[in-house]
Parts: sequence; C-alpha cells; structure tokens
Amino acid sequence: MTTVAVVDYGMGNLRSVAKAIAHVTPNACVQISASAAEIAAADRVVVPGQGAMPDCMRELAARGLRDAVIHAAATKPFLGICVGLQMLFGHAEEGNVTGLEILSGRVPRFPHAAMLAADGARLKVPHMGWNRVQQNLSHPLWAGIEDNARFYFVHSYYVAPEDPQQVAGLTHYGIPFTSAVARANIFAVQFHPEKSAQAGLQLLANFMRWNP
Repeated sequence: MTTVAVVDYGMGNLRSVAKAIAHVTPNACVQISASAAEIAAADRVVVPGQGAMPDCMRELAARGLRDAVIHAAATKPFLGICVGLQMLFGHAEEGNVTGLEILSGRVPRFPHAAMLAADGARLKVPHMGWNRVQQNLSHPLWAGIEDNARFYFVHSYYVAPEDPQQVAGLTHYGIPFTSAVARANIFAVQFHPEKSAQAGLQLLANFMRWNP
C-alpha cells in the first residue's frame, strides 16, 4: 500500500488536502504527520501551507521537520502547495526570511504599481479566487487537465525561479507569474488543488500515480 505523508508543521489546510488525496486514491494510506520518522518512511510527501512565510519557516524548524522535508524533496515524489511551494526557494520578501533553498530563486510580493486589470481597474492583493494556469511544459501531473484550466488561489507573494526550465505553469494577475514548478521528483504549485474542483483532484491523482 502506498503511504503519503501530509506534513503537519502547524500551518496549512491539512485535513482538506488529506481528504482530497484519500478521495482520489482510496487504497492509499494518507497520514497527517508531524513525525520526521514517518515522513522519512512515507512513499510520497506533500507539504501544504497557509499563512505567513516567517511563521511557516519558524514552525518547520521548531518541530524538527526542516531536515525531513529537505530529504523528502531530494529522494521521493514531492508535492508543495502554496507556501509549500514558496519555502522551496531562497529569499522571501515576506518577513525578509530565507526559505529552504532547494530551488534557486526568490519570493517577491506582487508589485503595487503593476496590479491593474486590462480595463485599468486596481487589482486586489492578496490574489484570491479562480484563475487560469497555462501549462508551460509537458509533465505527468498535467495529464488529463486542459491547458489554461482554472485553479483556486489565495496569496500575496509568488515565486520567481532563476531557472526558466523549472517553470511548469504560468498565471496572469497584473503580471505573469510562476504558478507551478517542476524539477526531477519535485512538483509544486501556488494554487490549492484541494480547493480546485475536478482539475485539482486530477492533479492530486496524477501525483499519486507519478513515478519520477
């Protein structure tokens, strides 16, 4: 039986993520886990996240899970969601903190001057609601999902990867920004697949079948 650990570091929409994974893969063992040993033993690892980046990084370290997440991102199928994407990178403007530096890049805030719709209306930050994701590269996690499908977002910051080849998805909100990244066994998204209806469930099902 496939085991998947949903990392519990005190932040994030853990139960919704776990329930969505259990729904698409009923034969899997889905564990919400704050145990480094359980995370190390799991076949797959999901790191969701909601809230402020400084709080997330502090709690990850305080609970002794930082090394477990870094190891998982190096060794097994790994899915990051929202802040679980942002923490993979380096300097984050939110709180002037440094992420795990697994991927090269930074995490800036949406620039106020650029937050304008096509008609000139001011766009609100956080970016909240449904938006389209353009698939920037072919990837098994996009299987069965139409290009420019809509996913649900809630965020004020976004990732800016140094390597354009890692950009798996692009979304436009005032500016074009990276909404999904992929490298080897890592796939991470800015949106919330667990809140994104059929497209989100398809992505989670693809992750549970993925053998990078």
